[in-house]
Amino acid sequence: MIKAIVTDIEGTTSSILFVKDVLFPYARANLAGYLQKHQHEPQVKTLLDDVCKEVGAELTLEQTIAQLIQWIDEDKKITPLKSLQGLIWEAGYRQGDFKGHLYADAAANLKVWKEAGLDLYIYSSGSVYAQKLLFGHTEYGDLTPLFSGYFDTHIGGKKEKQSYDHIAAELGLPASELLFLSDIKEELDAAKAAGFQTIWLVRDSAPDPQAEHRQVDSFDQISVGRNKPV
Repeated sequence: MIKAIVTDIEGTTSSILFVKDVLFPYARANLAGYLQKHQHEPQVKTLLDDVCKEVGAELTLEQTIAQLIQWIDEDKKITPLKSLQGLIWEAGYRQGDFKGHLYADAAANLKVWKEAGLDLYIYSSGSVYAQKLLFGHTEYGDLTPLFSGYFDTHIGGKKEKQSYDHIAAELGLPASELLFLSDIKEELDAAKAAGFQTIWLVRDSAPDPQAEHRQVDSFDQISVGRNKPV
């Protein structure tokens, strides 16, 4: 019996293009100005120190900015970068520069599942802070009350089995009672290896009935039955 659903964001609840065409360019364009303005604030200073630890060298602010922009351009999933992007995106959300994108079928079914008594969680490479910002500023309103918790790369990489072991342990539930939704096969493989049930979102193609994980192209095709997702 499924007790909780853990879902990815990019390509699953939300369009990859929102992150690629809106969030990443916004963070890149505003990174230098944000850091120059906020570099001495404790939270930002800690993240700048984390960048230095990541590269194993002391960097000037200008060198740190250059390193962060390089990581953005290379689409690196590095924790201090993700955290800094979250802080920059907060300014954009609060200023009304954009709203968090959510597929209509995702918004509707997340509400249905919550009302049915399922606990909902997010696991994304984006920081927990960025996750809450996205779901707190959608065109469907503030959806953060739907979620019981959030996970990011602090708990481990999304393609690593151990990360899903940690999530199951933190939730206090057998992995077999957890359903993981993602558009990335390697993430689903890791979750399945940890004992999770899995569903593969293929938003831009027809589901393949022979795929290793059950494929759907919409949350509308997911019915969480008594014993397993169907």
